[in-house]
Amino acid sequence: MTALRPEQDGSGAAAPEPPRGSGPAGPPAGQPAGATGPGRADREYDPLTDPLPTGSHSSPWFRAEHSGSTAPQPAVQDPPRDWYGREAVYEPIVTPAVPPETAAAREPIPEPITGPIPGPIAEPFPEPGPDPERSTAVFPVVRDDETVGLRIAEAAPASSATAPSSPASSAPTDADRAPAPLGGRAERRKAARGRGRKSATPAEPVIPAIPRTRMEARLAARALKDSPAVIASRAIGEIFISLGVLMLLFVTYQLWWTNVRAHQEASGTAHSLQDNWAKGGKNSAPGAFEPGQGFAIIHIPKLDVVVPIAEGVSKTKVLDRGMVGHYSEGKLKTAMPSAKTGNFALAGHRNTHGEPFRYINKLKDGDKVVVETQDDYYTYEVTSRLAQTSPSNVSVIQPVPVGSGFTRPGRYITLTTCTPEFTSTYRMVVWGKMVDERPRSKGMPEALTAG
Repeated sequence: MTALRPEQDGSGAAAPEPPRGSGPAGPPAGQPAGATGPGRADREYDPLTDPLPTGSHSSPWFRAEHSGSTAPQPAVQDPPRDWYGREAVYEPIVTPAVPPETAAAREPIPEPITGPIPGPIAEPFPEPGPDPERSTAVFPVVRDDETVGLRIAEAAPASSATAPSSPASSAPTDADRAPAPLGGRAERRKAARGRGRKSATPAEPVIPAIPRTRMEARLAARALKDSPAVIASRAIGEIFISLGVLMLLFVTYQLWWTNVRAHQEASGTAHSLQDNWAKGGKNSAPGAFEPGQGFAIIHIPKLDVVVPIAEGVSKTKVLDRGMVGHYSEGKLKTAMPSAKTGNFALAGHRNTHGEPFRYINKLKDGDKVVVETQDDYYTYEVTSRLAQTSPSNVSVIQPVPVGSGFTRPGRYITLTTCTPEFTSTYRMVVWGKMVDERPRSKGMPEALTAG
């Protein structure tokens, strides 16, 4: 607590206020001292209408003191205080000096007031408002600790009063991080398990530091650029990706699109031959067909194959168009189906471009192969096969094929294709012998009508 102030201590009497001003106050000119004048007892004192000569005080307190009046002076009271307990400061009311001749013409001076001032203490004059044309700054008001309201003292931690602070004791513990759980043993166990788990809150993003010098800025910009090795690796990667896409497109073209196109062309050629034969048109004489010209249709019922046969084994003109080619040129020339003796040798793709001979490895002894021409149906029966041989082994298509099991001339058929699949390293060969020749006028053979 702070000690009481001297003016608030009631032990001593208040000292009278010393007189203010420089000279004694007296009645105005033409009026004796102590005279009250007409009407003074009937009027109240008005300080605003109390004219005094120049140089004298306007307060009736000092006028009564210097005029020699024996009237009791008002007791000195404690200075008024504002809401916060500070002394209220009031500016005195100063009335302008009036000449004697003007003061005499006015109303007489009222009697001085004795005793305490009646009524409440007037509030100080308000501060002038801010000038709208000028900006004023507002500063916080600093109050004295003695006049501010009561405060609640901050309680010191109990640990600091008993033990000195240390780095180990200042570190937060599990008890500080989480409050002690309430309830039974089960709740406490759950709370203890949850304390050891890591927080799932995401880590704050790391903000890169701003370079402060040009050298740091250059090094940062150089670090952001890709090195030549990275650029080269990216280029190589893009090249490999492009090559992979091209290879995928090529495989798709070879394995799918070529079959689609070959089937369309082969089917168109077969329908054209059948329509021409139905209309009674005449083909060229046997053995006089031009290269690439279709002249017959081969049927393999077990494999569901119906493909036109064209003259020659040209890859672009015959085989890649989905047709089966007849060996008819040079040393590879073989007989026609209508010949009395000879070997009717054919070639076809095993993969891609229609792949008519893809599954000839599934043919067994006794399976039928039918060759349809404009005038007749020639039916052959499979007798033997060769799983693999060299592409240069042309003896397999001789009039009496080597390795077929035939020992004397006859009417034979030979089917050749590539093996293994998707390669052309070797050749696969299937042989058969003619078992039936039927004119078209007698209808289809039993091999095409059965099942």
